[in-house]
Amino acid sequence: VLRGCLGDHVNQYAAYEKDLSAEPVTFRSEGGRATHVSFPYFDLVHGEGGTLIALGWAGTWQANFTATAGRVHFTAANCNDFRSVLMPGERVRTALVVMLPYRGRNYDDATNLWREWFMACNMPRANAQGDRIKPFSTTAFASDTGLPNSDGSISERFYTWRRTLDRIIYERVHVDFRWFDAGWYFDPAGNTVPTNWWGTVGSWELDTIKWPGHTLRESNEACHRAGMKVLTWFEPERVTQVDKLVQNYGYHREWAISNGHGVITNDIGDDACREWTLGRITKMMKENEVDLFREDNNSDPGTTWPMKDKAQQEATGYPRTGITENKAIQGHYRLWDDIIDFCARNGKCTFIDNCASGGGRNDIESLRRSVPFMRSDADRTTTALRLSMSSTFNRWIPFHGSATKESNYELDAGPKGGNSEYVIRASWLPIYNLAACFTHDETLDYDRLRRTMDEWRNYSHLLTQEFYVLTPWHRPDDTSGWTAFAYRDRTTDEAVVLAFRQETCEDSVFNARLPFAESGRNYNVVNADTHEQQTMSGQRLRDEGIVIRHPEQKSSSIWHVSRKM
Repeated sequence: VLRGCLGDHVNQYAAYEKDLSAEPVTFRSEGGRATHVSFPYFDLVHGEGGTLIALGWAGTWQANFTATAGRVHFTAANCNDFRSVLMPGERVRTALVVMLPYRGRNYDDATNLWREWFMACNMPRANAQGDRIKPFSTTAFASDTGLPNSDGSISERFYTWRRTLDRIIYERVHVDFRWFDAGWYFDPAGNTVPTNWWGTVGSWELDTIKWPGHTLRESNEACHRAGMKVLTWFEPERVTQVDKLVQNYGYHREWAISNGHGVITNDIGDDACREWTLGRITKMMKENEVDLFREDNNSDPGTTWPMKDKAQQEATGYPRTGITENKAIQGHYRLWDDIIDFCARNGKCTFIDNCASGGGRNDIESLRRSVPFMRSDADRTTTALRLSMSSTFNRWIPFHGSATKESNYELDAGPKGGNSEYVIRASWLPIYNLAACFTHDETLDYDRLRRTMDEWRNYSHLLTQEFYVLTPWHRPDDTSGWTAFAYRDRTTDEAVVLAFRQETCEDSVFNARLPFAESGRNYNVVNADTHEQQTMSGQRLRDEGIVIRHPEQKSSSIWHVSRKM
């Protein structure tokens, strides 16, 4: 049996389970962003246990599973259809492959073995001192400017930030990172960018119309004084308006690879191009006291790389299929390593915020350098989608974040007054991305905002530990049942259970059976909402579970479970 989940975008991390004795299973990812559509993480159940498998390659890949005579034949490849002569000095490489065997057929045991390995052996470090990354919070100021906004910092100006920061400080809302997103740069012609952040990338030169003098640096230094670090958005694998980049910023035309349909890839597989790109990024970060690099990629480079392959093949007479991609992905990892090295030398964060139109670059090797602050762009919409994604994605990627809002469309603001307890609790992940309009929403309930954030903070130390899905997976449009999760620290036997009666669920009672509770032990079970306590045996928690009653639909509860001494 092969089990796992599909990728982001059209598949929204949907769960699957395939009987390999019935038919072979093939995955092929062609866009050049490895975890859109398909997902290169697999749980192959066989014999008396199984093997967890992951491919580390940020570009195209394929994987095949075939069962024959009681055995499974697994093959995988990166750089689809690669066939190239190497020129002097060139190197190519294969994907990183992780294989983690486990014993027994218990899905939770396999999940938690992987999560433990991932946290111990695959996570980047927080700083040059080697400290572990701990759960943290972020927020953006862009929706609080009173100016038209379009998915980024496009509306932020030198005169908009102070009011937001002052209000956050006054209201005692402690946030760890200021999120400074797309739209802060001049376009390649040197013009300010009023709306079109997507079609104007490439210069990485601060827009001094929006931010004259040292005003951005001053705003970031004010955030530092308030205890906040600053992350800033870049998109180094894509360029626009190439002629103007060449004219104004020292760009070389041969670094731009076009698919002829509006997508132009920045060829960071070329050493000189990568060095130019690195210099633009680190210059901006250093001059403006930016602490963390956020990378995005809003195009499919799999449509552009073959164009350069073809041109080289015609020029040399040798096969060159896949060589541009292979060098580009090597360049992608090396660019990140160089940025992390710059950050280590300058007292900044030594990990990267990994984004590619949401969850497009979450391959296992990219995640040795980065964490996905937002696992999906779509995860800024419904709570049902968020709960659905958590049931699958959390099994593989323990450290990540989602939005803390609910809206019909990704770019819609949340409701006036702030988001409900139900929505916030469904967003509990190690990264807490606070969505709020701090000054322009005069109805914002700061008491609720503080209370819900403090709840997350009280239990955040458990969110990187063992993870248990206590209910069947549901599709994002299915709100007819309960969803419940448990997070548990195996060392201390402390756990938290989150239970959600969804919008159209007819059952008002749910029994949360805890598979990790140990027979022969007693546990203290506390309802965090009502503060009611009860003592339950481990056997009873396993067999009968906590009886959870929610009289109303779209409601939630938190239960704290600890070993009774």
